[in-house]
Amino acid sequence: MKKRLALLGATGSIGRSTLDVLRRGPDDFEVVLLSCHRNAAALAALSREFPAARLALSGEGPGEAPGIAYYGRQGLLRAVAEAGADLTVNGIAGAAGLAPSLAALEAGSDLALANKETIVMAAPLVFALAERKRRRIIPVDSEHAAIFSLLEAHGRESLDRVFLTASGGPFRTYAAERFAGITVEDALAHPTWNMGPKITVDSATLANKGLEVIEAAALFGLEPERIQVVIHPQSVVHSMIRLRDGAVYAQLSKPDMRLPIHNALYWPEIRRASWGALEFGGLTLEFDNPDVEKFPLLPLAYEAVRRGGVYPAVYNAANEAAVQAFLSKDAEFLDIPRIVGYVFKRDWTMAPGAPPDLEAILEADLRAREAAREYMTEKR
Repeated sequence: MKKRLALLGATGSIGRSTLDVLRRGPDDFEVVLLSCHRNAAALAALSREFPAARLALSGEGPGEAPGIAYYGRQGLLRAVAEAGADLTVNGIAGAAGLAPSLAALEAGSDLALANKETIVMAAPLVFALAERKRRRIIPVDSEHAAIFSLLEAHGRESLDRVFLTASGGPFRTYAAERFAGITVEDALAHPTWNMGPKITVDSATLANKGLEVIEAAALFGLEPERIQVVIHPQSVVHSMIRLRDGAVYAQLSKPDMRLPIHNALYWPEIRRASWGALEFGGLTLEFDNPDVEKFPLLPLAYEAVRRGGVYPAVYNAANEAAVQAFLSKDAEFLDIPRIVGYVFKRDWTMAPGAPPDLEAILEADLRAREAAREYMTEKR
């Protein structure tokens, strides 16, 4: 029986990679929903390839585009609720992906999650909903997908720590004084991965790795001290685990997102695929420690994990606002960590007790973005 699949963010980098995987297994999946934010023409083209799919355009109001029945944020959530998917791939970028993740779980769909913000912002709510609905969350980020597979193979009871690898981005070898002249074009030139602009800038600041630290702590129930970031420029080792006996196990492949997507789509089966297959002749692997002085957003993420509450959501919101300002050329590269640090220094402590509910998380997200704008206004 074909697995019924919904693909959110179908025209983005994760969406395009997912479509490549689906095209290799046409007898394995029935695409029941495709969404994107604004690219109606691309969505219409995909509908001709996947005629059974409902179409949702989340960034627009009701329009005349043929075949598109769902518009706007609420339309997307309604589409997710009505699609009847067995598995939802969430490739939406940023905080906008949280509500669709919750909607997919509420609708009884398993969740192949590339949207790390879902876990960063609202892990307790997401896990509680998944447990209540008896649904699985399967990580798609290459690092977390690697850890997920390694823990399935070796078990969690013997785990000592995990190692999240980071390419280091295009500026890992820059002297600190060179950071002042970094342009948007420089930051978007990632040395190994082909990604969307926001995550590419996050890779350049190591904020992406910071978000992954927060995500790993929640996904795998780890204290921040048991998560170590390692710079690995070749992006061949996607993550590692160390067991209590000191042995280290790693997942290696070419930097190709189609491999973790393939594994998530077919989980718990292991299917043959050529994505990411390595040849070892002449292969060199390097490892180093991150420079937390040059990349202060990484230690700030560890602090967000330690503080808990809405601090992870605040970290994410401030970073999203800062990156958007940089991409719009309203801020400099060095402003990104300054903005996040400025927002983070405010008191976001909540009263002791239950984890924050969705309303509190979204309120903190909004206030953090407002604080980021304050920084930009004061700077001017």
